[in-house]
Amino acid sequence: MAELSAAAAAIEAAVRRERGRIVGALLRIGGSLDAAEEALQDAAVAALQAWHADVPGNPAAWLMTAAKNRARDARRHAAVVAATAPLLVEPDATAETIDTIRDDYLRLIFTCCHPTLAIDNQIALTLKVVCGFDVDDIARAFVCGADTVSQRILRAKKALAGAGVAYAEVVHADVADRVAAVLGVVYAMFGEGHVARTGALMRLDLQAEALRLGRLVCDLVPTEPEAFGLVAIMALAAARAATRVDADGLPTLLDAQDRTRWSRAGIREGLMALQRAHTLGGRGAYVVQAEIASLHVVAASYERTDWPAIVARYDELLALQPSPIAALSRAVAVAMRDGPAAGLAALRPLERPLADHHLFYAARAELRARAGEDPREDLARALALVGNDAERTLLERRLRHVTATEL
Repeated sequence: MAELSAAAAAIEAAVRRERGRIVGALLRIGGSLDAAEEALQDAAVAALQAWHADVPGNPAAWLMTAAKNRARDARRHAAVVAATAPLLVEPDATAETIDTIRDDYLRLIFTCCHPTLAIDNQIALTLKVVCGFDVDDIARAFVCGADTVSQRILRAKKALAGAGVAYAEVVHADVADRVAAVLGVVYAMFGEGHVARTGALMRLDLQAEALRLGRLVCDLVPTEPEAFGLVAIMALAAARAATRVDADGLPTLLDAQDRTRWSRAGIREGLMALQRAHTLGGRGAYVVQAEIASLHVVAASYERTDWPAIVARYDELLALQPSPIAALSRAVAVAMRDGPAAGLAALRPLERPLADHHLFYAARAELRARAGEDPREDLARALALVGNDAERTLLERRLRHVTATEL
């Protein structure tokens, strides 16, 4: 059983890290999105049987080879694939393609973010196929129901197949229509790396991959300010990674982080990217979020943070892109500017749209404690909803502390 558990853990880790590259490679050699995902799943099942005695030295390479073999077998024994999976038709050699997209992962993202799809459908499909997100997690990101997300993904796959879209067939005229969705996918990837759904607080590998892809998009569209705004957000957030967990792996909140340990190189990259976005005349949602991040990192201390400026930026962000998650962050900033009572008032209209989000209850518990109110009910509700193990442990610690104090 121990060997089986070790093999399962190794398979899960390899699939999580390499899913996008493997699916992209499978599409390049032939198959549909569904066929590529099935080949990867078959390879994972085969690995579970083959690795019970000894996990290979390079699990990702083993999975890639096994998945390719299964994809080729499926094509050989199912001629119907050619008619039902036009996603894998080789692109026309005479088409004006973007030669700079040589990265399998980025090509796959651009393929899924096809302009014939609504942008929410583009992002949902890509997060499912490329990043391996669960439908429930995508639904939480969109603040909607899982059934809605499932329908979006199904419609997107059918639309791409019906349009006869070729893998990486991204012509220059299409880039502007795809960039917004591509940035949305990269942003969601980084968000998962910043606070993982399960396990440890962060996935540094996913943070690094999202930042790498963001830089590639900036190279691809060097006049798009939102691309530089997104890179600024990610670089500034990644610069704080070493201080976001304590020795036990538990989250360290911003007010307790050691700012002398923040990465100077990361902050410099983020501020330079933000400056580039400003030079290009950018004032979109990513640029405004990058400005918020910059206000945090340039403050000499937590107490000296310019909270009025941060609230003003959140007001601007909500005017550009209404979101209950952004409104939650604004409410916390309002509390820092005007006190916990003002923050609690700003939270009231958010309880219904964020009823399934633990961060709402965790934030309200903190503000209620600061206001002299009992936070235990909100801490308990946050614990019932939280998925990340590190966040759960921190919430449990807070609840025990509050309970012991009350007693």
